[in-house]
Amino acid sequence: MAGKQKLELTWIGKDARPKLEPRILLGDPEKSHHAKHRVTSADFFDNQLIFGDNLLALKALEQEYTGKVKCVFIDPPYNTGSAFTHYDDGVEHSIWLSLMRDRLEIIRRLMSDDGSLWITIDDKEAHYLKVLCDEIFGRGNFVSTVIWQKKYAPKSDSKYFSTSHDFVLVVAKNIEKFNLRRLDKTEKQTGRYTNRDNDPRGPWKASDVLRNEARDYAIFPVKLPSGREVMPPPGTSWRYTKEKFAELIADNRIWFGVDGDAKPAYKRFLSEVTDTIPSTTIWLHEEAGHNDESKKEMRALFGQHLFDTPKPERLLQRVLTLATNPGDLVLDSFAGSGTTGAVAHKMGRRWIMIELGEHCHTHIIPRLKKVIDGDDQGGISEAVNWKGGGGFRYYRLAPSLLQQDRWGQWIINKDYNAEMLAAAICKLEGFTYAPSDAHYWQHGKSTESDFIYVTTHSLTPEQLQALSDEVGEGRSLLVCCSAFRGDANRYLNLTVKKIPKMVLSRCEWGHDDYSLNVENLPMAQPSPPAPLPEGEGRRSRVANPAQGGLFDQEG
Repeated sequence: MAGKQKLELTWIGKDARPKLEPRILLGDPEKSHHAKHRVTSADFFDNQLIFGDNLLALKALEQEYTGKVKCVFIDPPYNTGSAFTHYDDGVEHSIWLSLMRDRLEIIRRLMSDDGSLWITIDDKEAHYLKVLCDEIFGRGNFVSTVIWQKKYAPKSDSKYFSTSHDFVLVVAKNIEKFNLRRLDKTEKQTGRYTNRDNDPRGPWKASDVLRNEARDYAIFPVKLPSGREVMPPPGTSWRYTKEKFAELIADNRIWFGVDGDAKPAYKRFLSEVTDTIPSTTIWLHEEAGHNDESKKEMRALFGQHLFDTPKPERLLQRVLTLATNPGDLVLDSFAGSGTTGAVAHKMGRRWIMIELGEHCHTHIIPRLKKVIDGDDQGGISEAVNWKGGGGFRYYRLAPSLLQQDRWGQWIINKDYNAEMLAAAICKLEGFTYAPSDAHYWQHGKSTESDFIYVTTHSLTPEQLQALSDEVGEGRSLLVCCSAFRGDANRYLNLTVKKIPKMVLSRCEWGHDDYSLNVENLPMAQPSPPAPLPEGEGRRSRVANPAQGGLFDQEG
């Protein structure tokens, strides 16, 4: 019997995958911001706002944050056609799927085992995106599709249906370890509990004492305080035995109405029930906000709403309430107006946001400063009693490590200083960048006994011997240099590589934009390529790097 066939979503260009360069991040204290003093002991100052292409930024986070992100919320472009003006609909759809796939694969690696991904999306791509998530995360890890009511009134000029909702797809990294939190009961829900008889046990709500099936042992007359006797209706029975019913009456657990002549009801006390409820899969605008509310939030902050479909703070509050605990790390790689970071900050969660648009500087940074300084009293501020505090660090993606010179040869980017080069090579080789004050040759480490040294000098046999002697037995050192003389294999504790030759084939160098502006994308070919008829050539997606460039010659 044939095995079960694995079903996968297919699209044009699916086999083409970018070879991403793991860039380093460059901090900018001038654009970072923190409160002048601690407001609470739970203030966080290590939040990150990253300016740059979000796919490259996700790759930059991978080494340090793999398995550490508790919740990812993204509001990606919905592929309505506005970002794909140069392509027909079929190509739009295929490119959108590829771009989402590349991002979701890294996002999954960043998520903790008990983490979850929340994606807002509409009808155009929601169902394809669900299948794509099944393929990346495993179908068994899909949690639910939430309906969020984004509009509260019909749009009169709609051609077909007036769209009132968006979807929120919820996916777990590992459904066995995922724990969805519950929501606090609202005043409307707790308001159903009253205390009509001044019971010292507090407010209560009347519950039915009938069972919708006849059980002989639970069919008997109950005498009301008025003196009248009642029986359960035909086909039903009491929920309790005769003895239990008598105990409940004696304990003042049965309510017979104000005049003592009503059918019996069980008194369920508010103090005895949980103060939380599970979330439903329909989020009405009264509970989770709507588009007009978010636009008003934008106008209050900036004097204009700027964004066509910003998400209200109450929507993010609902997501983070269900998906996280205070102190957990939240990631949004499509930061937009910065709502995720603002809400996470007010709720005492750590956060990382990524944004490529210039509104990162004109809107997100000013918004976060208002949050930190306590000047933003809109959105959920009053509900969570936000008073300000904490801070964030601003980073931008470093330029590509390699660039081509005027002869087309790949060389180290001239914008890189020695510190940046060492950090970049560490990341490429899987080392943690950690320069030592005691040993000049310790730029990073992979274990307690395995280190890396990066230099643009050409090393002589005498220098290599000195390095080997200093490293000593029981430790190993990866030496990355522009060139070297002699036989590097003679040093058992050294591995010597030349830069940039050692990394030339690793990545797509000089590629700075993998955004949803598809005119910036390379025309990738599936791998491996099909053979061509004799005599015909083929153009590759990335030209073969020239050999013999700077830092790539024998001394």
